Amino acid sequence: MNIVVCVKYVPDAQSDRRFTEDHTTDRDGVDGLLSELDEYAVEEALKIVEATGEGEITVLTIGPEAAADAVKKSLQMGVDKGVHVLDDAIAGSDAPATSLVLAEAITKLGTPDLVLTGMASTDGTMSVVPAMLAERLGLPQVTYASELTVSEGTVTIRRDGDTASETIESSLPALVSVTDQINEPRYPSFKGIMAAKKKPVETWSLADLGVDAGQVGQANAWTEVLETTKRPPREQGEIVTDEGEGGSKLADFLAAQKFV
Repeated sequence: MNIVVCVKYVPDAQSDRRFTEDHTTDRDGVDGLLSELDEYAVEEALKIVEATGEGEITVLTIGPEAAADAVKKSLQMGVDKGVHVLDDAIAGSDAPATSLVLAEAITKLGTPDLVLTGMASTDGTMSVVPAMLAERLGLPQVTYASELTVSEGTVTIRRDGDTASETIESSLPALVSVTDQINEPRYPSFKGIMAAKKKPVETWSLADLGVDAGQVGQANAWTEVLETTKRPPREQGEIVTDEGEGGSKLADFLAAQKFV
């Protein structure tokens, strides 16, 4: 089975994340890493190949030079090869442009049996790129999978909602986005770290994909961020001394905050 896993290099959620003067995410002034939600997609691809005993997994990412670390982490986990789309013109691209570049890169790789993504990125948290990518590739999409099974010619997922779970089946090839409930991503072993150094990684530009720079980038985005505000510092909480009226004071506080 030929599987392509789309991953993203994102600012570390534990760092002091901020925006640049043009209201885009600052990716140079903070540490970055493979998006934690995409690790579940990588792990699921590895489990599928391990279960069948055959197949090839390609990890695909778009981003600056540092995004190579996301590919490296995926290779260390066990992915076979990587592709890094690197082009300065892509900076500031929105979801439609991102899906365009991903689609052209996957097309260049050849038609995979399965495209896997995380449920969202931990920086944008939009969850729309998988659907846009599936539309561009002309593939059926089954999203938010908390369980995934691949059999001959089909993929079946379980999608868990607030009140019920759904079982959805699709023919292959297909695109599937997975949630953080589907598995437990593995840590790269020493053997995996050493093996990753010999695995092939290709770097492609927009020209390699036949994508016009006028279709991507912040200047050509369909959406625009007009203003950003730094999160206010956390305020000190209110201490209520219980002298027999603690319950009433707590209820009044919750009501004032419209929690009840």
